[in-house]
Amino acid sequence: MTKTFYSRALLLAGCAGITTFAAPAYAQDAVDDTTSVSDEAEEGVIIVTARRREERLIDVPLSVTAISGEALAQQGIQDLTQIGQQVPNITLEVSRGTNTTLTAFIRGVGQQDPVAGFEAGVGLYVGDVYLNRPQAAVLDVYDVERIEVLRGPQGTLYGRNTIGGAIKYVTAELPDDTSVKIRGTYGSYDQADLIITASTPISDSLKIGASGARLSRGGFGDNLTLGTENYNKDVWAARGTIEFDSGPVFVRLSGDYVKDNSEARQGHRFIPGRLSGAPVLDDVFDTRAGLNIVDQEVEAFGGALNVAIELSDTITFKSITGYREDSSTSPIDFDSLPAVDLDVPAIYENDQFSQELQLLFESDNLSGVLGFYYLDANAFTAFDVALFTTVAGLTAQTLGDANTETWSVFGDFTYDLTDTINLSLGGRYTNDKRTSQVLRTTFLGGFSNLFGGTGVAAAVTSNFNGSATFEDFNPRASISWQPNANHNLYFSYSQGFKGGGFDPRGQTTACRNPRGGACNADEVFDFLAFDPETVDSYELGWKASLLENRVNISLAAFLGQYTDVQIPGSVGFDSNGDGVNESFIGITSNAADADVNGIEFEGTALVGRDFAGDGSRFSVNWSLGVLDAKFNTFIDNFGRDVADQRVFQNTPDVTAHMGFTLGLPMAGGTTDFIGLASLRSDASQFETPNPFLDQDGFVLVDASVVYTVDSGLFSIGVHGKNLFDKEYIVAGYNFVAGGVGGAPFVPTLGREGTLTGFYGDTRRIYVTAQVNF
Repeated sequence: MTKTFYSRALLLAGCAGITTFAAPAYAQDAVDDTTSVSDEAEEGVIIVTARRREERLIDVPLSVTAISGEALAQQGIQDLTQIGQQVPNITLEVSRGTNTTLTAFIRGVGQQDPVAGFEAGVGLYVGDVYLNRPQAAVLDVYDVERIEVLRGPQGTLYGRNTIGGAIKYVTAELPDDTSVKIRGTYGSYDQADLIITASTPISDSLKIGASGARLSRGGFGDNLTLGTENYNKDVWAARGTIEFDSGPVFVRLSGDYVKDNSEARQGHRFIPGRLSGAPVLDDVFDTRAGLNIVDQEVEAFGGALNVAIELSDTITFKSITGYREDSSTSPIDFDSLPAVDLDVPAIYENDQFSQELQLLFESDNLSGVLGFYYLDANAFTAFDVALFTTVAGLTAQTLGDANTETWSVFGDFTYDLTDTINLSLGGRYTNDKRTSQVLRTTFLGGFSNLFGGTGVAAAVTSNFNGSATFEDFNPRASISWQPNANHNLYFSYSQGFKGGGFDPRGQTTACRNPRGGACNADEVFDFLAFDPETVDSYELGWKASLLENRVNISLAAFLGQYTDVQIPGSVGFDSNGDGVNESFIGITSNAADADVNGIEFEGTALVGRDFAGDGSRFSVNWSLGVLDAKFNTFIDNFGRDVADQRVFQNTPDVTAHMGFTLGLPMAGGTTDFIGLASLRSDASQFETPNPFLDQDGFVLVDASVVYTVDSGLFSIGVHGKNLFDKEYIVAGYNFVAGGVGGAPFVPTLGREGTLTGFYGDTRRIYVTAQVNF
């Protein structure tokens, strides 16, 4: 990492620190638009539900970032991944070879492999319903009340697979009066979006509402082989809501649907074709991928029923019922060349049913929640691995079917020991049953019939059925000292776990016992199985609201003990010893333990108000995250401890941002000038560093100018993203050896050599207008 890069990081941090004490101390309430999330925003109070009950953000003894729907709209944020630019120690990216599959990491913990059988490390919640799979999880941002990001393990209140943290997409409640909102966008690459939202009361207690969205954009590049666009967007989406509110009883029935017909997103080759000699393309968004036996399609829908009943002044009962289903096909051309060298058409199908019951208690000195959670989910993945340049017509098919049935009971309570000290204790018991089938078949003569091919089954290399139940108890404790309502000094302990299972790409015939022979059934079970992983986190934090809410800061230092780390991987496999790998197989183990330590500093400050007329204002916001994540042990496939040669994937040591909003009254309204610079230090795509795929540190700069009439009925804005057109890698594939120090690249699967990358969005400029009726 260069000295210049560190200088930028220190500059951002220094500016943030100086700004903390720069705001003049005259008495006016203030709240910065980037974090205002409540109906009490005019009083500078931020309300969140991080602990499953409404609380002031300053009172919550854990690290939480909250961004309001209004702030998201003002900044022109259009999908979930973009909030990663202003939240410390987080990575949110579109997964390799997809348009809507989410890769999420918080504080070094996450998962980038979307295949059925692998669990996420960051929980995503929409309307309090947990999304069990990452497909269709790159959510478009509209009709959102706020987005909350909870950092650190959340096992007690949110359960399994929140080992890194949780992201809550809080949908907006319907307004009391009839309203219609039309929002349109046009910009670079022929981006043309239209979102229409309408709602109306039917009676004093019943309201209905609906939204429809058409989101489209041309590609950042082209597929030179197929004549299609690369990195385009073609999405239809809709949401509907019915709300009943009689005072003590609140019922919300909601549903959503999305259909993504975007073209397949294919990668950029970093090396010439080893067989064809195809040169590296100049434009990183162009590709030569030739796989097209299936279309890129994603369809997802779901519904939720939320019920809240006030049983008394102190007790509220809540029920959250959810169902979701998604299906997608994806032509993943690993080698990104016309030849069928390493081509993987894939099918993903997921469904889930969940039920959560909560009993919330609130009295003068005691508050908390008791709950029960149940999830029944199925994830099915099927894909062919076609290696026609290795052996004519050779295809290795994998079918993976993973069932999850999990239930848990939990509780979390806060008791005021004195007027200034409170103690929180919680725990969650989870029973997690995983049942998996892995069927791998070798075909000759072409793709399998599942993808319309004429290949003939030649051998079954895996036929595994297994089931395992994992039990875990996740405790949580914190103590807070609040000398007054504007300061909270806390120390907390929390734990989370990510579910175990069976490698969905495991090949039973690759299993060898200690004597070198074929494995028996128990040995095969152990070969494919992996255990849960856990994180124990200790956090010391300070939250403060200073200068009568003009300055709000949050500072946290944490120590994380990461044990039984699941290391999923894919390697080329030679089944007959002829020196040629005919497929790749999965090898997943609990091979590592690590320490993840760091600090986080966030804040907002109102620097000035009414300095250029009534209503003028200037505010700044910032964040800084520093991580020291290192493996203590890391056992490779040969039984060696290579911890000193491995790094955390998708985890920069430094993340930071600095933003501002300057609001000036003019022409019967207010014009907001908004700027944001975000910084990420060097990051590795995989645990093994790779100089071709790994991304050096970089800075992204965004800006917006938004005019809003005083009545709020009309607004228009110009938004610029990635203004300096920085090219940066977010994902990739690597099936080559060598290439370092002048050594030649040697393909480990296929003959062309697969070393391909996927990039974040290029520079875009677009105009958004909104009319409210």
